[in-house]
Amino acid sequence: MKAIIVEDEFLAQQELSWMIQQHSRIAIEACFDDGLEVLKYLQQHRVDVIFLDINIPSLDGMLLAQNIRQFAQRPLIVFITAWKEHAVEAFELEAFDYILKPYHEARIVTMLNKLEAVGQQQAVTQTPVSGSPQTVNLVKDERIIVTDINDIYYVEAHEKLTFVYTRREAYVMSMSISEFCARLPEQSFFRCHRSYCVNLSKISEIEPWFNNTYLLRLRDLAFQVPVSRSKAKRFRELMRL
Repeated sequence: MKAIIVEDEFLAQQELSWMIQQHSRIAIEACFDDGLEVLKYLQQHRVDVIFLDINIPSLDGMLLAQNIRQFAQRPLIVFITAWKEHAVEAFELEAFDYILKPYHEARIVTMLNKLEAVGQQQAVTQTPVSGSPQTVNLVKDERIIVTDINDIYYVEAHEKLTFVYTRREAYVMSMSISEFCARLPEQSFFRCHRSYCVNLSKISEIEPWFNNTYLLRLRDLAFQVPVSRSKAKRFRELMRL
């Protein structure tokens, strides 16, 4: 499981990170002390768990949780706070747990065990049946088109809309590119740019571009998909360049 910690007290952040590493296999991907920075991060990255303080700058933990609740694929939220009075509101937001500071190691261990149990259960239920095609629902002329995920070549953001391209068709989805990409399998699709997500199996040619970036030629399509500088390193790792 992947997690982030949102905590503006450095020592509390370090203590929680240490206990998570000692008592679980949960990977801490990043730590934040500002709510708006978390929202920006979640636009580009998927995590399974957020350890969330309530009193944080810019956007407090409760408002942040309300925003996260609107995501198509919602991470589990564990509130970490010194204040008891927010507990009812936290569970109304379907929080996984509510941990009071100062931390008690036994309480943290119990929570981590429950988290990993849920993670294992989700991994089993989300594993596709062997041989069955993975599909996604696309919209065309007010009709819902059940589409094999392998038919999608790339996805492009247009403000609050997302354009989805197959070999012969273009579909317009009324959601952000982050929401739509959350429906696609990570092993097959790569968010190569803030405005683009590409099906790795459709790449026919990788053309070096300026500033160590790339342009991707796709089979059967004339359009080239860009790889941004911030995504170039991860792209090279995926493609073994």
